[in-house]
Amino acid sequence: MIQRIQTLYLFLAAVISAGLIFVFHLWTNNDGVEIYAINNYLFLGLFLGSALLSLISIFRFKDRKSQFVLGRLNIILNFILLGILVYESSKVPGEISFSEKGIGILLPIFSIVCLVLANKAIKKDEDLVKSVDRLR
Repeated sequence: MIQRIQTLYLFLAAVISAGLIFVFHLWTNNDGVEIYAINNYLFLGLFLGSALLSLISIFRFKDRKSQFVLGRLNIILNFILLGILVYESSKVPGEISFSEKGIGILLPIFSIVCLVLANKAIKKDEDLVKSVDRLR
């Protein structure tokens, strides 16, 4: 059933991971050049991998357990991405002078929130199905 609330959360996580990386920059270096995720293949791959996992999870709606597992894997992937982003932004050359962090660094956090809400809704559906099966 594609009309469930977790589909909305998963789609929102996919839009955040795949669409907003082209809009918001990750940081600005000392020369005033804005660094986007498409400038680094590692960041681009991790963001697009997260979006792909979200989209795959949307279409696994018949198997809630695998949907839940894919959500957890996506959360782990976003935490790894967040760690790499924080590490890379702290070692930007010339960090002694002021460089500006962009809102793009917060995108994995927004994605994690959406994925946690989706997993909560998936778990709620799974518990509902189990309770109905007990009544039969």
